[in-house]
Amino acid sequence: MTRAKKAAPRTRSSSARTQSKSVNRIGRSLRALVITAITSFGAATYLLNPHWRPQFSLDQILSYLPRPASQEQTAPIAKPTGAMVQTTFVSCPQFFPDGKLPAVPASQGLRELCFSAFAVLHSGQTKTPVFVAERLNRKTLSQAQGLQRTDKFYADARLPKAERSDLDDYKGSGFSRGHMAPAGDMSTKEAMAQSFSLANMVPQDQTHNAGPWSRIEQDTRKYVMHAAGDVYVFTGPVYAEKPKTIGFGVAIPSYIYKVVYDATTGRSWVHWQANAASTKAGPPIDYAEFVRRTGMQLLPASQH
Repeated sequence: MTRAKKAAPRTRSSSARTQSKSVNRIGRSLRALVITAITSFGAATYLLNPHWRPQFSLDQILSYLPRPASQEQTAPIAKPTGAMVQTTFVSCPQFFPDGKLPAVPASQGLRELCFSAFAVLHSGQTKTPVFVAERLNRKTLSQAQGLQRTDKFYADARLPKAERSDLDDYKGSGFSRGHMAPAGDMSTKEAMAQSFSLANMVPQDQTHNAGPWSRIEQDTRKYVMHAAGDVYVFTGPVYAEKPKTIGFGVAIPSYIYKVVYDATTGRSWVHWQANAASTKAGPPIDYAEFVRRTGMQLLPASQH
């Protein structure tokens, strides 16, 4: 079993984004040149020979040219192969029950990030979290009540540039920057500010984010306020084999989950919702079903 990397500050930026922009500019320029040439040739030919008809359509010719990247492009996501990655989270083990750290299916670019109120396992392949872990209790949520949102989103500089999402990726996408660790859970000003790291975000349907998913977050806080002790919460995305993307390769999840584990009672349940405007509130699934669907082992072995 391999181990996930711990994210560290990087000084060297990748050229992947620059190369992608260059390819898009070349593609657009080439298409514009072809369109102009074909239009000019067609107009001149028609003046000389009004009965002439082209043998190929403009669409047929353009189909052979590269297309600029768009929101509808897809990014291949490797299926789990059975190999597992054991996380370590050396700097923030407090966010995991009984010190038992999660294991997840292996994939490229897994990095661990520790914040003051949550921990993130980040995927450089999807440019989003694999999961975000929190430890909540009545005391922390009482401190969170009334704390003002900052709404200052930012790209996380601890991640390599080629593996992270940026503010421009979400502009004009039609998707919300969906918190995995909610701002409403944050108990200090520092934690509130950190919760707006894009490493804590996924592209989320706006209607779903503001509706059914918001109610799940509120109901989870209500449960924690009545719980006897710590409640551990894991939140994250689930992707189709080839998910659509926004911006420069930020994958759009098909589903979003929230695993809730009461360490005092041993109870656990999982909210599992489609990332879509049509999603309605429904009953949670059990943890064993979640493991079967995702291959992720987030809770202590006794919960399997």
